[in-house]
Amino acid sequence: MRAIRGATTISRDDPDVIRREVGNLLDVICEKNGLDADDIQVIVFSQTKDIRSMYPAKAAREAGYTKCTFFSAQEPDVEGSMKLCVRAMVLTDTFGETRHVYLNDARLLRLDLAEKFNIALDGPAGSGKSTLAKRLAREFDILYLDTGAMYRAAALACVRASVPDWDEKAVCELLEKVKITVKYKGGAQITMIDGEDVGSDIRTAEVSMAASAVSRYAGVRRKMVALQREIAGGMSCVLDGRDIGTNVLPDAKFKFYIDASPEVRAERRLRDYEIQGLNENYDDILRDIKRRDRQDSTREIDPLRKADDAVVVDTSAMSEDDVLEYVKKIIEENV
Repeated sequence: MRAIRGATTISRDDPDVIRREVGNLLDVICEKNGLDADDIQVIVFSQTKDIRSMYPAKAAREAGYTKCTFFSAQEPDVEGSMKLCVRAMVLTDTFGETRHVYLNDARLLRLDLAEKFNIALDGPAGSGKSTLAKRLAREFDILYLDTGAMYRAAALACVRASVPDWDEKAVCELLEKVKITVKYKGGAQITMIDGEDVGSDIRTAEVSMAASAVSRYAGVRRKMVALQREIAGGMSCVLDGRDIGTNVLPDAKFKFYIDASPEVRAERRLRDYEIQGLNENYDDILRDIKRRDRQDSTREIDPLRKADDAVVVDTSAMSEDDVLEYVKKIIEENV
């Protein structure tokens, strides 16, 4: 007898949602394990206490799983446990490789069993790739690795130590003395220098320009890329940067090149500064963006360029929601 484990979460306690998600969970379990509905002898369900409007067993029957026996139980209400979660144990006497299935937020229960995939987003500054990366991470319940923040941390270390960003030797020597690390807390990335959270200090215009300069150096890139690959190799991630699809994760399952005109990107950056209460000039921002584009696309090591197999998305005339839905659709059709 094979025992196949599965779990999924639902967006809200609603019969239609429960019916859809439970049916999808069982369908994926069958697909991954080469089963038909008639091959299943028993399904054991449990659900968290916040699911009240429909029993998973009833949802399974309405989804077409009518010839097996069901057992159902309610899980105890444990502080900190996953919310709106349905678990299933599918028992079958068929033979074959057993593949357990964890969907939606339930992937976080078993990242070692859930299908791992990486999304690589490349493009120039201000094209919207960082915003898209964060939203995709939320949509697919995967981790957002802010690679730009890591290079900004390197630049901040140089600024604080008064090391000129044009002096490659001095920059690399400094980064051998400081420890840049990344950790996750509450689903968010925390970027640190020697244990200090520098998230708010790495977003200034000065650090931004310095980051473009120091990111050209081979020693800096080797250090950052090794850490990025280590993280992405262990779990599903979405990464954004200049050379993610061409260098950092050339085997990423999904690659996109996010672009927009310099003028549109300058307007977006100006709005961001205004929201932060900063008084910046549009012409200065546009000039900086064009200069940074030249730096990023002409640097000798891993310049900004589109991967041959990347999908180009020009966001100049698209809203954030439009971009998200377009990219999400491509991923969902192929995941």
